[in-house]
Parts: sequence; structure tokens; C-alpha cells
Amino acid sequence: MRTLYWALGIIIVAMLGFFIWNSYMTPTTAQEKASQVSPVGVVPIEHATAVLRWGGTIIYTDPTDASLLADQPEANIVLITDIHGDHFSTSTLLEVVGPDTALVVPQAVADLLPSDLAARAQILDNGGSTTIGSLQIIAIPMYNLPESADSRHPKGRGNGYVLEQDGYRVYIAGDTAGTPEMRGLQDIDLALVPMNLPFTMGVDEAADAVLDFKPKIVYPYHYRGQDGLADVERFKTLVNAGDPNIEVILAKWYPEQ
Repeated sequence: MRTLYWALGIIIVAMLGFFIWNSYMTPTTAQEKASQVSPVGVVPIEHATAVLRWGGTIIYTDPTDASLLADQPEANIVLITDIHGDHFSTSTLLEVVGPDTALVVPQAVADLLPSDLAARAQILDNGGSTTIGSLQIIAIPMYNLPESADSRHPKGRGNGYVLEQDGYRVYIAGDTAGTPEMRGLQDIDLALVPMNLPFTMGVDEAADAVLDFKPKIVYPYHYRGQDGLADVERFKTLVNAGDPNIEVILAKWYPEQ
């Protein structure tokens, strides 16, 4: 009988060890999986606003509501992509841009800043770049297709951004269609891609563009439009049908989710 108890004990310990090991090694969600292979932590705030935690650097993208950022670390860098209210808020910038915060904007945004913020902003035109610490920031064109004189997002006004540090590359698309510049990107490790017609592009176009430039990880963001939230589950299905190696992270960007 003692031998039987001893054998049962070994089996129970072995099973517990397996489950503990398996729960440690196997992520429970796609976001946890991504966090294990990416040096960049993505904190969805709302719509176009995100906080990127990259080592000791905190990056805010398009902050528009300071109250939603109250629990976040202070920003080292703030990136603004465009002039519209879902990307740019002067009152919010006055709250989140501290004395040591770098502010990177396109010229159209700089033209709308109060003088104290405008004086310290780093202005990038499409194709321009700057380096802050060890982080390189490259401005990428973002615009609607087909191009037209009355476009909501004409080419040259706003910026998407590619951030690079230690060989790791992050793409923040901003308000854009699946442009040739997006499709031609290379070696993108992590991307934030919009999909909300008629302001940016539809789900199918977004998936098709992602399959062209093949980021290792992609977050659909900026997907609330005139008809509600875009079908990001369909986006994930389309991307993974074309390339199962692309990790699609479906995070919560809206209170109604």
C-alpha cells in the first residue's frame, strides 16, 4: 500500500509540474504571446492613442484625452500624426508634454500649436527623420486613396512614423489608406494599422496592405467609423489566411468593446 501511495504521489507531482510549466510557457492570449517576443509594450488607450513602453522610453501617440493617460508613466516622446481632433488636442498636449518631453509633429500641426509648444516641437516633413536618444523616428506619408483636391487626408500634410531602435522597427500608420509607401515598408516588427471607412481604408484593403509589407506583429487600431466599429475579426482572418506567421493582436481600443 505504501508503494501505491508513493507511486500516486509521483504521478500527482509530475502532473502538477507539467501544468505549471505549460501555463508558464504557453501564453494565454495573443497579446501575451506578442509581449514575449517584442521589446515594445503596446498599451491601447483609445482610438488613435497608444502608449508604447520601449525599455526606459515612454512614447505617446496622438494623445487627445489627458484623463485617459492619468495612470500612465510620463511621456518621454509625444508623436502627433495629423490636425484632426481624434489625433491632436492642444489642451491635452499642454498637460502631457513636460519640460523634458520631446514633441514630434508635422508642419500642419506645428502651425496650430501655442507658441511655447511650437518653439520646442521637432517638425518632420514626409521622409524626414530625427533621432532622440537611441531612437530614430522617420516620417512616412499618410493619405487617402484615390488622391483628390478635397481629400480628408491629403498627401504631405500628416505623418505616419517608423520608429527604430537596436534594429527593431515599429510602424504607426496614422490616418491612411494602403498606400505604396505603406506597402513598400520593409523589416517592420510591429505595426499599428487603421481601418475605418471613409476616413482611412476598409478591412479588406488594410489586410491586403499588411500582407504586402508583412509586419511580424500587427495591431488593428483607429477602427471606429461612421457605422460603428470595423470588423477586426475579419481583418485577422484575412491576414492569417494569407500569412499565418503574422501575429494579429486584437486589443481593446474602445469602451464599448
